Order: sequence, then C-alpha cells, then structure tokens
Amino acid sequence: PVMAGIGLDIANLDTSVSPCADFAQYVNGKWIKNTPIPAAESYWGNFSILYEGNTVIMRRILDEAAATKGAAQGSNLQKVGDYYATAMDSATINRAGLAPLQGELYRIMAVKTTAALAPVLARQQQLGTNAFVQVGVDPDAKNSSEYAAYLYQGGLGMGDRDYYLKNDTRSQSVRTAYRSYLTNTFKLLGEEAAKAKASMETVMRLETRLARASRSKEDLRDPLANYNKMTAGQLQKQYPSLQVAGLLRGLNMGAAQSVIVGQPAFVKEVDALLKTTPLPELKTYLRAHLVSALTSALPQAFIDERFVYSQAVSGAKQQQPRWKRMLRATDAALGEASGQLYVDRAFPPAAKARMVELVENLRAAYAERIRAADWMAPATKTQALEKLAAFAVKIGYPDKWRDYTALSISRQSYLQNVVNARIFEFERGAKKLGQPIDRTEWGMTPPTVNAYYNPLLNEIVFPAGILQPPFFDLKADDAVNYGGIGAVIGHEMTHGFDDEGRQYDAKGNLRDWWTKEDAAKFNERAALVGTQYSAFSPFDSVYVNGKLTMGENLADLGGVTIAYAALQKALANQRVQKIDGFTPAQRFFISYAQNWRGYSRPEALRDQIKTDPHSPEQYRTIGPLQNFPAFFEAFGCQPGDKMMRAEAQRAKIW
Repeated sequence: PVMAGIGLDIANLDTSVSPCADFAQYVNGKWIKNTPIPAAESYWGNFSILYEGNTVIMRRILDEAAATKGAAQGSNLQKVGDYYATAMDSATINRAGLAPLQGELYRIMAVKTTAALAPVLARQQQLGTNAFVQVGVDPDAKNSSEYAAYLYQGGLGMGDRDYYLKNDTRSQSVRTAYRSYLTNTFKLLGEEAAKAKASMETVMRLETRLARASRSKEDLRDPLANYNKMTAGQLQKQYPSLQVAGLLRGLNMGAAQSVIVGQPAFVKEVDALLKTTPLPELKTYLRAHLVSALTSALPQAFIDERFVYSQAVSGAKQQQPRWKRMLRATDAALGEASGQLYVDRAFPPAAKARMVELVENLRAAYAERIRAADWMAPATKTQALEKLAAFAVKIGYPDKWRDYTALSISRQSYLQNVVNARIFEFERGAKKLGQPIDRTEWGMTPPTVNAYYNPLLNEIVFPAGILQPPFFDLKADDAVNYGGIGAVIGHEMTHGFDDEGRQYDAKGNLRDWWTKEDAAKFNERAALVGTQYSAFSPFDSVYVNGKLTMGENLADLGGVTIAYAALQKALANQRVQKIDGFTPAQRFFISYAQNWRGYSRPEALRDQIKTDPHSPEQYRTIGPLQNFPAFFEAFGCQPGDKMMRAEAQRAKIW
C-alpha cells in the first residue's frame, strides 16, 4: 500500500505539465491558479500563509496585553500593551491631528542657519527618517572584534535611484504617484495648493540630485568599495557642511575616532547640496522625510495618501487592516518583548533540538562538498573549512532577551511612543561604540518568517517563525524536511561563500583568503549563474538582474545541493520507500519547490526585479534544479527537456 505523507501538498500538483518541462508549474501551478492574491496583498505564497498564522497568535497576545489593566509599570507586558493600545486607537490619533507632531516640526522650523542644522540632522537619524545619509554602528568589517561608526548613502523617498533617473513607463508612473503624494502631504501640513506644489518640486529636485550621486543596488554588493575608513578630522575637512563632528555628538557617538564611509562620492554630493541649497528648501526636504517616517502614527488622511503612492509600487488593491499594520509596528518596536510571549505559545523545545541536528548534518555535508571541490586549492579549502566550522548557529529565539528598561511607553500618545521607541533603538546601537562585540544579539524577532546570514559575526540565524510547516515539520519524513528547511539552512550557509560572503573570513573580517587562481575560478563559475538568471524573463522585455540577484541565486544553488547531499547521508541506512507514490529524492525536490510556492502582482514583480536581491519565486525553483543531475535522475529527465541544461552550460560550485 502507498503510505500517505505529511508535509507535501500532493493534491495540488499540476500533472498536466511534465516535471521535466517546468518543475515550478508542476508543483505549484495548480495552487497559484486556484489561489487569488488577497486584495490587501501584493504577493501571496507560503511565506505569507505562515506569517498569517503567526499574526493570529500575535494578535491574541497583543489584544490580551492591551486589555490588561494594572500591568506592573515598566514591565514588558505594560509596554507591549500600551504600545498596541495607543496604536489601535485611531479615533484619538485622528482627533489629535497634527498636535503631537508640532514639537518635531518646530525643531526643524526653528533652525536659523545651515550651520545650526547638525542637531536636527542627528534627530532625523534617531527617528529613522533616512534624511540625506544613514549613520549607524556595526562591527568593523576589517576588525570584527570592535564596533565602528558607519556613514552610508540614503536620502531617497522612493528608495531606489532608478525611479528618479529612468524614463521607462514603470519609473514614470511611480514618480508621478510620488509627486502627488508629496504635494498632498504638504497640503495636509497646511500649505496652500501652489505652495504645496513648490514644496514638492523642491523635494524632487534635491532627491534627484542625491539619486544621481547614489551607487546602484548592484554596485552596493561590493563590500570593499563600501569600506572607506576616515578619521573624524579627515571627515570634518572633506565634508565641512555636513558637520560630521556635530552630527556624531548629537547622536552620542562623539567618541568615534574614525568613521567608515560607504560611498564617499555620495557624501561629497550631500556636502555640496547642504552648502548651496537655501535653508528653507533644506527644511522642506526634512519635513517631508519626517512625515514619511512617522506616517503610521498620524491621522488617517496621511495614511491614505501614503497608501495611494504605495499602490503604484505594489499593486495592492486595498489597505491592510489597521490591526495588521500595528501588529507589525509593535513587532518592530518591541519585538523581543512580544516575541517572548510568542515563543512560549508557539515553539516547542523539541523543534529546537531537531533543528540543531539538521544544521550539524548540513554542516558535515558542506564540509564534504568543499573537500571534494576539484577547482579549489588545498590552502583555500583549509580556510573555507575553518570558516564553515566557525559558523555560529542561532535557532528560535535569543538566549539573552533585549532589555527595554530605558524605553518609556505610555497610553498618552501613539506618536510619542513611536518616537521614544525609535530613539531607544538608535541609542542602543550608539552605546555599542567602545564595547565588546555582543554575539548574543538578534537581527530578527522570533515570529519572523525568514532567516539570515550575518558575515560580520559569521552566523546563521533561524527565527521560530519559519520553523514550522511547510518548511519544517516534526512529523514529516526526512526527505520533506531536508527539501524544506534543510535547503533554507544550506542557503544561509552558502551565503558565507557567495560572491559577497566569501570575502569575509572565519572571524567575520573583510579579508581576502582566496588564492588568485581560486578566486578567478569562483568568479567564472558565479558568472555562469549570472548569465543563466539574466536570461529569465517573467514578462514582456523584463529580465531578472543576474548581478543584483547573484548572492541569493548562489545561495539557492548551494542550499539545494548541500541539503540533498545531507539527505543522502541520512538515508544511507534506511530502507527506501515510496510515500504517495514518490521516492525520497522526488519528495525532496517537491518539498524544495513548495518552499517557493507564491506569486506577485505585476506591479510588485516589476519592483522586485528592480530592487530586490532575490529572484522571483518560480526561478528560485527552476534556476538551481536546471543545473542539478540528481534532479534529472529523480524525475527521469532527458537531454532536450527544458528543466535539463546541457552539461557544458551547467553551473556547479559546491
């Protein structure tokens, strides 16, 4: 008898398509056809469905916290409850109008000279408004045992430089929507129509200048080009109008002896812009960024304007319900307080133990792949194996939870809560300067449906949110789990050896540990992957950007390779049996393709291709498998089948 499996959605296979013609369509096509994208979403798929499940749990936690009267003052429960309660009280927010924002607007308006702007620019950094530049603290990329101050390009309201500089229909339509968003927002701030239009033109002019000086998303993938260390004195001399010393002092980062400048040409342009732009125009730009950053805490009219603009980018048909938006805001502000409550309800200890085992099996399989790589010299292999062995692994939730004692949250004003939370978060970073590196820190909250690799700490991190079906199921057989979460683990591991990650060593330092020959061989193999993906076109003359997506594509290819190798080791002493009529190898690949079950609205897909380092879903299935002999074998693919690349054109790194 055929065993029935757990974890695979066999009912949704599109058997009218051969797995060797289009495996993404074979596994996910029927589901996509029968599952419309909800009106408030721009993408729908496994990640969304899992996130929806998590929001149900989170909403219950937040509702209970908000309804708790008399929670101990200063406790996490009080802070989470008050934050969410004020966020949900839209009647009070609408009634208060612009009153809660006046203090912040006044800070900007009260400045008398450009020379006196430094404290205001510092305040904008603390509030996360992205005005002009981005300042922050991270481990020093060339000395990962200490923290450094970083100064990076920023300042663009539309996020990506292409939206300002390109004249294709897509860029024009987003630009038009942004212009009307700015104009209407200035009107809501009390300006007459003509004045509001002039204010919008000012913002557009300044941001377009910044866009011209910005590095492209592809160029930002070069960590060495982004590392330009300067002393505080050099900075002051090179960029006098930016007044870096005053800016750092205002951020409580005055002790920084040096700063790592990401894009010197961009900072030079900011300096020139500050020097030559009349003060009223600079204030107009700063007001626009302040309001954009705090929109979610302003009256509904501001939120509606923002949504109309975002529709041009995402194609969403309606706004998400307020509770969902505010749940996300609470997660961003107090994610490790609400996250503790989430973990208690949703993450069994057995899941953590099984994940540890899976990670170690993948690490062992990766080590074998590195040893077997015929293109790598022994010296480089030794360093690669050292880096792999040094990977720190974080699973589920932090061992040491964040301390929110210094953050004051009350039921007085949602805007004030947002401001306090942002400043607290910035200060938390600033305080790290001069401190030992904190290796316990997490960059994602427990309910997040995602995972990441951090090259500076050489760590792979898997929040509880993604450690559930369909990615990970304690009840499912090995083939399903290795194809699901196993490929995700392998993906994050491979980031340590992708085009960017490979430039960091076992300690997280930006240091070249490759022989010249090996680096050239790696780049040649990676370039083939780039060529493959640049040929993928989801519609009319829109092509995937093989350079922008390089790191993620390499991680997908490595992830599936290593997970499959680890599965072979796990199955070595088991009797191979079919479940639902599929062999373990077939189940592995179906499970892998199910990871990437999902699709986007055309507008969102165009935005993704322009700005996102991940390839569209279907190519995350097709791309790696077209190179993978074990896949051809599992489904009996023949030369000439679409899913089977000719041997000479196959990419193989690990």
